[in-house]
Amino acid sequence: MSKSIVREFTKGLWQELPPFRLVLGLCPVLAVTMSVENGIGMGLATTFVLAGSNMLVSLLRNLIPAKIRIACFIIIIATFVTMVEFIMQAYVYSLYLKLGIFIPLIVVNCVVLGRAEAFASKNAVLPSLADGLGMGLGFTLSLSLIGTFREVLGNGTFLGHPVFGDGFVPFEIMVKAPGAFVTLGLLLAVMNLVPAKKGS
Repeated sequence: MSKSIVREFTKGLWQELPPFRLVLGLCPVLAVTMSVENGIGMGLATTFVLAGSNMLVSLLRNLIPAKIRIACFIIIIATFVTMVEFIMQAYVYSLYLKLGIFIPLIVVNCVVLGRAEAFASKNAVLPSLADGLGMGLGFTLSLSLIGTFREVLGNGTFLGHPVFGDGFVPFEIMVKAPGAFVTLGLLLAVMNLVPAKKGS
């Protein structure tokens, strides 16, 4: 049982890493990763929603009629998105303003709905929670990595602190939309060179 839970948790950190292995949830990956702070904030907000919705979908999976399950999953996800919105407004308001519309749009993030439909609706609570936490943390690490590349090269800073000397000329394109596509493409290419698991 414990090995199974560890496996469900760790698969989201490498083997099924959402943006790079499953190529899911790319809208926030491209839109909000101008900085490391944005990447961490969006990743943790998504992790909260993933873990909470996975847990509740699993708890209610035998009570939800199959024909209306997707609508029910969306209502559950929207509930946790509303919660994370209120929490961010109360404690990290400036970050909430930076992330803007992309926090409410977590409702339609295909990673969240995909895990509810493909995993939580078919498994017990603890594995579903582990799946949600692992996928969420993998998503957070991915956004943070992309945000690091874009912020360091595009602004010459890391979490707002300068990392280069005065002579550094930032590659401004890296904090604009084309920089997001270039960074994601390069990281996808690197990830494709490394097999997800032995023998693949």
